[in-house]
Amino acid sequence: MPYLITAVALGVGRALTPLLGADLFYVVVLPAIVFSAWYCGLAPTALATLLTLLAITYWRISHVHPLALMTATQAIGMFVFLVACATIAMMGEARRRENEILRQTQGDLEDRVKQRTTELDVANQGLRELTARLMQLQDDERRRIARELHDSVGQMLAALSMNLTTVGVDLERLRQTAAAITDSTALVEEMNKEVRTISYLLHPPLLDEAGLASALRWYIDGFSQRSKIDVDLEVPDNFGRYPRELEMVIFRTIQECLTNIHRHSGSRTARICISQFDGELRLQVEDQGAGISNSKLQEVASSATPGVGIRGMRERLRQLGGTLEINSNGKGTVVNASLPVATTTTAAA
Repeated sequence: MPYLITAVALGVGRALTPLLGADLFYVVVLPAIVFSAWYCGLAPTALATLLTLLAITYWRISHVHPLALMTATQAIGMFVFLVACATIAMMGEARRRENEILRQTQGDLEDRVKQRTTELDVANQGLRELTARLMQLQDDERRRIARELHDSVGQMLAALSMNLTTVGVDLERLRQTAAAITDSTALVEEMNKEVRTISYLLHPPLLDEAGLASALRWYIDGFSQRSKIDVDLEVPDNFGRYPRELEMVIFRTIQECLTNIHRHSGSRTARICISQFDGELRLQVEDQGAGISNSKLQEVASSATPGVGIRGMRERLRQLGGTLEINSNGKGTVVNASLPVATTTTAAA
């Protein structure tokens, strides 16, 4: 390529010499030397320069007479041309070496970036696996505590209630003592209810025995009685069973949404809709409360630090391939969640 360009430049210079003068011959050929020095290397530049000198010698000196000698002006011109070519060659070689160093540096930097990216991906994967394991251990621990509360503490409280009832009958004649015993019995009964409620909230047995729909109806009834919030639950009539992990994620998401409505929104109503469409189980929780500020929504959308509850919901859903979206227009909040499921429902594990 450099030799072809040099040959073309020599031909053009020879053709233009009668019109532009002999000295401009060098000016026409010089760009070809610059191209060789800049893009082809030191050796092609030297060969292109030698080819140019030979052409000048043949065309400008030998064609006049085979034994003719070059004049002083011609010698000076060729010397100046040779110096210019050497200078251009050195500059081009320096430039090519700098570019090579830059390319090597860029390649090393890209390799380091790839290595750091790989390490970051590995760290993120480990963090996701650890988070999933921690959540699974949390659910198992809640299930164990709920079982212990129900089987041990609940039974002992029931026995104590019966004993106090017997004592109350025997001490019927003593009104003050009987009244105290009656109050104590009522307190024990209330404590028994609270223990059972805590046990059920930690891990509702209906979720394992009867499925998500029954557990949600039981939980929402109790929530409405305690919070005085009217909750409307919409579940398809043919809603079947799903894997235990999926039912647990949906239950905990609804539980967290209702807790946030009670604590923060001030809404007196809430609506929960569960549906299945195109291989997805979709959940929507809506209230008519104060809503969420724009800054808070931006934190939620950017996954910054929106709060432990929202982070927990998003992480639980993400572990099963689901998504969480929160929208608010200042007159309420809508939480949309979706989880991939099989086209037909399966029994819980």
